[in-house]
Amino acid sequence: MSIETTAEQAQQELLDEFDMFDNWMDRYQYLIDMGKQLPAFPDEWKTDERKIQGCQSNVWMHHSRDGERLHFEAISDAAIVSGLIAVLMRIYNDRPAAEIRNTSPHFLEDLGLDKHLSPTRSNGLHSMLARIYQVAEEEAA
Repeated sequence: MSIETTAEQAQQELLDEFDMFDNWMDRYQYLIDMGKQLPAFPDEWKTDERKIQGCQSNVWMHHSRDGERLHFEAISDAAIVSGLIAVLMRIYNDRPAAEIRNTSPHFLEDLGLDKHLSPTRSNGLHSMLARIYQVAEEEAA
């Protein structure tokens, strides 16, 4: 029987995985590989209302609710951004709105992502995070 991980545990597992890499080139490659494993995103979901503003590349995010859990799906046309989406999905996807709202994204600082991403990629990452938190706030209300 598997025990479900919390968003906090998912962040720690991610940090542990990234610790295996000695340099940022390997970490970038790992991000890209994670992004390649994102599920297919239907073309009909690629609408303006689902598009994340503030991203240099195109990013679309769809959400739905299953009971008290929020389900997110997203896609980008850029490899690194797809990897960042995969990271966010791993931490925040299929969790209750309250858990999402109460999970601080400390992995950004702990991994050094904010320092190693270009300013435009970092802005895009923060825009995706803002959308996730916005959905959690709306769904909790």
